[in-house]
Amino acid sequence: MSVDMNSQGSDSNEEDYDPNCEEEEEDEDPGDIEDYYDGVANDVEQQGADAFDPEEYQFTCLTYKESESTLNEHMASLAATLKVSHAVAKLVLVSFHWQISEILERHKSNAAQLLVEARVQPTSSKHAMVHSSHHCAVCMQFVRKENLLSLACQHQFCRSCWEQHCTVLVKDGVGVGVSCMAQDCLLRTPEDFVFPLLPSEELKDKYRRYLFRDYVESHYQLQLCPGADCPMVIQVQEPKARRVQCNRCNEVFCFKCRQMYHAPTDCATIRKWLTKCADDSETANYISAHTKDCPKCNICIEKNGGCNHMVFFLCITVGFSLFSADFCWMCLGDWKTHGSEYYECSRYKENPDIVNQSQQAQAREALKKYLFYFERWENHNKSLQLEAQTYQRIQEKIQERVMNNLGTWIDWQYLQNAAKLLAKCRYTLQYTYPYAYYMESGPRKKLFEYQQAQLEAEIENLSWKVERADSYDRGDLENQMHIAEQRRRTLLKDFHDT
Repeated sequence: MSVDMNSQGSDSNEEDYDPNCEEEEEDEDPGDIEDYYDGVANDVEQQGADAFDPEEYQFTCLTYKESESTLNEHMASLAATLKVSHAVAKLVLVSFHWQISEILERHKSNAAQLLVEARVQPTSSKHAMVHSSHHCAVCMQFVRKENLLSLACQHQFCRSCWEQHCTVLVKDGVGVGVSCMAQDCLLRTPEDFVFPLLPSEELKDKYRRYLFRDYVESHYQLQLCPGADCPMVIQVQEPKARRVQCNRCNEVFCFKCRQMYHAPTDCATIRKWLTKCADDSETANYISAHTKDCPKCNICIEKNGGCNHMVFFLCITVGFSLFSADFCWMCLGDWKTHGSEYYECSRYKENPDIVNQSQQAQAREALKKYLFYFERWENHNKSLQLEAQTYQRIQEKIQERVMNNLGTWIDWQYLQNAAKLLAKCRYTLQYTYPYAYYMESGPRKKLFEYQQAQLEAEIENLSWKVERADSYDRGDLENQMHIAEQRRRTLLKDFHDT
């Protein structure tokens, strides 16, 4: 919460509003707190059962050479067991997502069928139908036998056609997807078959990169870092939709879908939500992300802090007392009621009779519901940006105090940690709204909305105190940090997909 109103005209900075709900690029918003998950754990350490962190997730950042070594180790071991070439072993591993235990079980029960399912051997019936010929099936030219090449399927093509086929596909970015040229033949070409057919070292280097990409992306325990031109690979023991961070480029993402981290919303739901936001961005354009009319004096007001607790000083000056000058930015209601009724502010009230009304009425209700959740999603996104500016001011204030011998960085670091934790909690809160939008009505949704409202209330309390840190002692601020983080962990523990 903060003193958040400062404008009286209609100059609402509309050029800053982006109706697309995807996160802004980091270089567009230098105020982002990139490392708000780091360095705050000790300030909110919890005891006993509450010490469980639902976001705790073990992962390792591997270099290109380390990940390549890991892949080659698996490949060599499997090749020896299956008695196949290294190139064929890699294709088998790709087909079964590098789950070696499953491959060995399938090999034990039916070794031939394993290779058929991996698309490195044809079925016996298809193999029997192939007839010997000295003609290339693509260019239809008569070719000497030694210039005809084929995979295990025995579909023969001349070397020149194979070279063109492989060259075109590799130039298009294909790796393990290079397959037989015969119609309806799905056999994949092992890399030791393709490499001699590529005419240049440049093309071979591209092929190596595409193969590595496909090997990693098919591995159930590995993910390529989505950071720009970053070669790092993230390795986990158990793949989950959890937060991981590259130690080279500091990119933060969800391990499972490689998109922005989105707990408690699951990967499929956040994809639906972001697609809907993009599709309906023009419809949502009318939402004023920066300005609203004061509920007392109707003057256009602008938010200048991340908190939703508004105090409009002009109202106080001219004597308006309808809401005692304090109101909620989201619902414009009296802030005093939010201690007990915050649940109502963040919960969408469904129309139970809407199914019996006209299609037009149902469409209006669907739009109303979407805009309710979108506005709150967008509001917390904007609050994160405004609170990043508060974080910058706190850092400057700490630097000033240290320079004036008013303590050390360690003495004042709790202020920085409070701002980091505020961003961490608000980021989670932002992603509760897509979750709630798609959630079916019922007791579980009521529990979620209750916990969501509890978290939102404590975040606003923390935001208010962070922006007025000089008015609160350290113990009070750290206690509020503890409460907010406890609310956040409780919600994730109960609703984050495990």
